[in-house]
Formats: sequence, structure tokens, C-alpha cells
Amino acid sequence: MKNLINLVDKKLNEYMPIIYPEEIFKAMKYTLMLPGKRLRPVMCLETTRLLGQNIEALLPTACAIEMLHVQSLIHDDLPCMDNDDFRRGKPSNHKVFGEANAVLAGDALLTFAPQLIIEKSNDLPAETKLKIIHEYTKFAGAYGLIAGQVVDIESEGGKLDKSAEETLDFIHLNKTAVLFRLAVKCGAIGAGADENTINEFDNFATKFGLAFQIYDDIMDEISTFEELGKTIGKDKNSGKLTYVSLYGLEEAKQKFYSHMAECYDIIGKYNSKVFTEILDKLKSRIGN
Repeated sequence: MKNLINLVDKKLNEYMPIIYPEEIFKAMKYTLMLPGKRLRPVMCLETTRLLGQNIEALLPTACAIEMLHVQSLIHDDLPCMDNDDFRRGKPSNHKVFGEANAVLAGDALLTFAPQLIIEKSNDLPAETKLKIIHEYTKFAGAYGLIAGQVVDIESEGGKLDKSAEETLDFIHLNKTAVLFRLAVKCGAIGAGADENTINEFDNFATKFGLAFQIYDDIMDEISTFEELGKTIGKDKNSGKLTYVSLYGLEEAKQKFYSHMAECYDIIGKYNSKVFTEILDKLKSRIGN
């Protein structure tokens, strides 16, 4: 996993030059290159490797998915959204470059990512690139990330068109799980996998995404700024709908372990050290 992270970091740095107008490229690159787990690009590359494709062919796609993720973080931290001053232990993008440039940096990453897939994926057939771009645009927009963000904002104000349970699932399926789904689906599509295999990995990523969000909600309750690199307890203080606020800490942990067990079951037959390492690390941080 460390080797994959280093490879992704190297390619992200290579793909993101600082050119005129420098301020926007600096803002884009600032949050993009902050140290992170790179889970989404790593999961994309590991999926394609498990299914027989050379990971080099999917590096542009994996990096594009990380750019989309970073775009969502920049916008999520804005004063009009979650209003957080820190990300990955450093000042948020809008605190360094100003709110206007942070909005534009997010927009630029959102559009630069598919450009990267089109221009740099030289080892993929045009039809495969088109399928990947379709998945990207679908999950990045109103059928995915944006839908999750909208309902997240509405729920914070107490506006619930569905039950709290349905609302919470909708938010986290669209705001969190969607990028893990995008990562493994693109990896599988890039490897030329059949529909059943793509759906199997999609199911894994959906379960993992929900487990990861529950993990994040729990860590917001029990962790420290030094460990997470962002403001702790902010969701609770703002009255945000989370697994911990709705179910309590102990039941949230049980839900986390239930989704994790399903993840182990689905991915176990592929004997992936990378996926096992990811799952094991999350479990170890939550504890009993």
C-alpha cells in the first residue's frame, strides 16, 4: 500500500504543474499534495491489478479520482458549507488562498480530472475511457456527491423530507461511499471486467463507504486533532446528523463492524494484501 501511495503522490505532482495564472494552480496543488491516505486511488489501482490490468494504465484515472475527492474537501471546508479552518492538519484552502480562489480551485480540479483521463490514458481503448468518464461525471454531480452535500446541508438545519435513518443513509451513500464506488468501478472497467465482477466490487465499495463514514463519525467523537488533522467535535456542535448522533456510540460501532464483516467476506476471495491492510487499519483504530 505504501508503494501505491508513493506512486500516486509522484504522479499527482507530475500532473499538476504551476503555470500562469499561478495562484489558481498553487491553490489546486496545495490541498491536492497535503499528506493523505490516498484510499480512493489506491483502491482503484488495486482493483485493476487484481483483475489483471497493468496499474500504469489506470494511473491517470486513479489520480483524477483523487482530484475529485480533494475538490469535495476544498468545497466542504468553505464557510458556506462546513466552515472548517483545517484539513489534514494544515489550514484549509480558503484560509490560505481566500474564499473565491478556493471555490475556483475546486471547480478547476473538478474539470481538470476528466481532462487528465482523456489526455493521459494512452493504454486504454477509447470505449473504455468513455465508460470511465461516464462513471466520473455521474458520481461527481447531482446523482452523487452534490446530492449528498445538499441533503447534508438541509439536514443540519433540521429539514428532513424522509426519516432520519433514510436521510442519513442517503447522505453517506452519496457523499462518502460514492467515491469509493467510483474508484473500484473504474478499476474494474479499466481491466475489462464483466458486469458481475464490476457489480461485486461495487457492492464491496458501497459497504466499505458506509463503514468508512461510520468510522469517521466515531473518530469525530473519540479522536484528537493531531490524529485526524481536522477540527474535532464540529459535527456534534453544529447539530449535524451522524451515525453517533442518531444511534449512539456503541450502536454506531456495531454497525461499523457489521459492514466491515461484509467487506471482508466479499473481498476475501481475491487475497488482496492491500484491501486487507486498509480494512485492518480501520478496525484497529476503532478498537472494541
